[in-house]
Amino acid sequence: MRIGFVGLGKLGLPVAEAMAAVHDVVGYDVRKVASDVIGIASDMEALAEASDVIFIAVQTPHDPLYDGSSPTTDLESKDFDYGIAAGVLDRLSEIGVEGKTVVLISTVLPGTIRGQLAPRLSGADLIYNPYLIAMGTVARDFANPEMIMIGNGTGEVDAHVRLLMELYRPLMENDPRVVTGTWEEMESTKIFYNTFISAKLSLVNMMQDVAERVGHMDVDVVAKALADSTQRITGPAYMRPGMGDGGPCHPRDNIALSRLSETLHLGYDLFDAIMHAREMQARNLAAELARHRLPVFILGKSFKPGVPYTDGSYGMLVGWYCEIMCGRRVTYDAIATNPAVYLLAHDVDYSKNIARMYKGSVIVDPWRRAVAPSGIEVIHWGNSRGRSGAR
Repeated sequence: MRIGFVGLGKLGLPVAEAMAAVHDVVGYDVRKVASDVIGIASDMEALAEASDVIFIAVQTPHDPLYDGSSPTTDLESKDFDYGIAAGVLDRLSEIGVEGKTVVLISTVLPGTIRGQLAPRLSGADLIYNPYLIAMGTVARDFANPEMIMIGNGTGEVDAHVRLLMELYRPLMENDPRVVTGTWEEMESTKIFYNTFISAKLSLVNMMQDVAERVGHMDVDVVAKALADSTQRITGPAYMRPGMGDGGPCHPRDNIALSRLSETLHLGYDLFDAIMHAREMQARNLAAELARHRLPVFILGKSFKPGVPYTDGSYGMLVGWYCEIMCGRRVTYDAIATNPAVYLLAHDVDYSKNIARMYKGSVIVDPWRRAVAPSGIEVIHWGNSRGRSGAR
């Protein structure tokens, strides 16, 4: 294929040269760049003319103060700077790229492409295709990715998406899985992939600090015991979004560990942040229930299906916030005889209960499984495809 690369920096140049093993590649950069592998275009007009697929690999930088080599938590939070990417899209629109596939690989936050970047490109559809590549091993990581992410405005596998799949097929050495979706889904997959790594490092280094403060503890023994725990910690368990953590152990453990952080003078408290996130997530769900101005019924008072225990019940936590917001009592594990809003918490027999619901009722389903009969609205909480999201 005829490939063009706008941006030949630390990422763009090695990837462009890797693609040249199979495809006809030309690149352009505002700086003077030399390559023995790809052609260098004199300007973006020449690049666009020579390319059917145009990759944009320019920086989305932060202010230098925000690179993490000095403290940032006391600074105002900032988004990436999308000015360079926006400028490239503006220029491609001026040149005219009708019929071409334009692909952005630069890191952006969720919502950026639809809100800020895609509207700047006329005459072509914009694809988001971020990479999971580490500096220093760019060529190897490019040919052996954990996954290939391809997003567009609708999430449908259209001709541009299929074209990219074919483009990558002969370049990959490890036959990676291909994940497709909307711009927002791929923006989130890329940025949260990185954040999971940061969170894991923060947790294991926290154990290192605890070892130093408590004594009689080799952190590598603890870390290996957890790393080998593939049933829940390093496997796919707990990776289905739904109701929050509950039960007689986990919330209490985090609350107690918050106290340990204070006692050991670690200077930070990840556990309090975890509990705060749990509570605010419950509050967000309660706000959705309250929004409908109907009596609130929560199906699943126990902390998980199949047990009678309510210790640490996330459903009850949501109910607590609902009662504050609505000014009325929440009913658990019952079906109303008039329209109501239902939260499918840890109810084990959704279909039987849904069949008994009064027309005009609303179901909020954080598991995204429920199918309701005519006359009952179902909100698959967490799936905002086709709607703007924020309410």
